[in-house]
Amino acid sequence: MNTLSYKGYAAKIEFTPEDNILFGNIISIQDTVGFHGESVSELKEAFKEAVDFYLESCEKAGREPNKPFSGKFEVQIDSSLHGEIAVAAIHAGKSLNKWVADILEQAIQTH
Repeated sequence: MNTLSYKGYAAKIEFTPEDNILFGNIISIQDTVGFHGESVSELKEAFKEAVDFYLESCEKAGREPNKPFSGKFEVQIDSSLHGEIAVAAIHAGKSLNKWVADILEQAIQTH
């Protein structure tokens, strides 16, 4: 999946061959915010403008914008794996949260 990121917001990018246009939508928020462009640079600029406009519109309306991510998520795993992760975190001298966050960050960087 092609994505863009700006001010903590992420957008999924798609291409419509029939219209020869790139378009995107901000993901992981309840509001619908879309944008488009005929080139990559135009699309990137349109994305930034869409995020800025969304934030400004929310401020003018006196409401909080949807937060893209809270920083918390729940993952259900096998209890034995949970135990192994807890032991690995202890051996690394880290909390379970810090250990998992570090491992996920490493995975993203090598992706």
